[in-house]
Amino acid sequence: MTKRPGALSGPPAVEAAFLQAQGYAETLQVGLVAVSDGAHLLAAALVLGIRRLVIETKRPGALSGPHAVEAAFLQAQGYAETLRVGLVGVSDGAHLLAADLVPGGRRIRAETDISMEEVDQNLWWLSPDGVYRNPTPLPHPAAWAPAPTQGPSEPDASPGLLHPKYGLPVTCFAYVGSVTHPHTWRLPYLNAEGEIDHSRLPKAIQAVLTNYRGAHVSGISEEAVPLVLRRLAEAARRAGKMPPECLEPAAVYVQLSQTLLQFPSGADEAPALHKD
Repeated sequence: MTKRPGALSGPPAVEAAFLQAQGYAETLQVGLVAVSDGAHLLAAALVLGIRRLVIETKRPGALSGPHAVEAAFLQAQGYAETLRVGLVGVSDGAHLLAADLVPGGRRIRAETDISMEEVDQNLWWLSPDGVYRNPTPLPHPAAWAPAPTQGPSEPDASPGLLHPKYGLPVTCFAYVGSVTHPHTWRLPYLNAEGEIDHSRLPKAIQAVLTNYRGAHVSGISEEAVPLVLRRLAEAARRAGKMPPECLEPAAVYVQLSQTLLQFPSGADEAPALHKD
């Protein structure tokens, strides 16, 4: 369904458009619903009338680096939260990233290059039979390679929502309850340029460690703690603060390293919301 330019400018408009389009789709017995206002194209997969997956498409080449992928995913996540869907995807016709939203972060379900001739088996987890199952990573095609890494990006010209107290965008926080509600963002650890804030990082770690199983940071569920700590640990490693790479680490980083041993590793979980 197409709308006038700018018609999908806010959550109420997105939800109203989807409900209208979903009604037409159910009448026509179609399992895929899409709405567009010329700038955004959102598609939702329906399985037995239930929205299982929201995908936002971008122009070809728009997802050319980690920063672009992250920005697009956060935008799509906002739409998914509006539509109350727990599986989000973004694609520019080549790169495709789809992930389940979990407390404190996301768990990657599929990330691949869909422009290749050989089909990636992991796309099955987005099919009607696989979308509701817990995914197990499958081998990628031999030609597949992850997106190249890049250094710190320039700050966004239009940063969008900012935290009312810290004046920082969503990517600067270790815990994000909802990308569209800044009051749910906790533990700033990056500065406005997306670089590690060396004064706030240890404070964020200590706030979680002293709060773990019972103390000071409100608004963070216990099930989100492993993802939050992995995210902070990744930043600490990039800063050269974590053992064993750091020969004389501060006590807070030693405590973080020891605490992480309590949690099973989650290789398929995205560790960070950052701009690097």
